[in-house]
Amino acid sequence: MKTVSLRKEDIERYWWLVDADGKTLGRIATEIATRLRGKHKPEYTPHVDAGDYVVVVNAEKVRLTGNKETNKIYWRHTGYPGGIKSINAEKMRQTHPEKLLEKAVKGMLPRNALGRAMYRKLKVYTGSDHPHGGQAPKEMDI
Repeated sequence: MKTVSLRKEDIERYWWLVDADGKTLGRIATEIATRLRGKHKPEYTPHVDAGDYVVVVNAEKVRLTGNKETNKIYWRHTGYPGGIKSINAEKMRQTHPEKLLEKAVKGMLPRNALGRAMYRKLKVYTGSDHPHGGQAPKEMDI
C-alpha cells in the first residue's frame, strides 16, 4: 500500500447544504468543521485544504441545550486597554444569529492560515434562502 498525499490539483470540492432548524449547536458544528477540513474524505491530508464548501440555512433556529441561552457568554476585545466586551447567547441570537454557528465552527478549525482558508468556505444564512443555488449543493444528513 502507498500513502497518498493530495496535491492542490487533485482536490475535488463539493457543496453541502445544512438546515440548522432544531439541530443542537455543538453537534452540527462538529459535522460542519469535519466537512470544511476534508476529514470525511479517504484521501484526507492534514497540510492541504481539501475540504468542501458548506452552506447553512436557518441559522437563527439552532438549538442550545440547558441554560446556555442565558449563561453562555461570548467575549471579544477591542484592542484598547480595558476594552473587553461580553454578550450572552440570547442577545447574540437577537442581533447576529449567524455568529452563534460561525463562532462554534471557527473554534473547531486550526488556528493558522490553513484554518482561515477553511473558514472562508463556510456560508451561514438566516432564513431558508441562499444565493448558492447555482452550485447545486447536496443535502447533508446530520
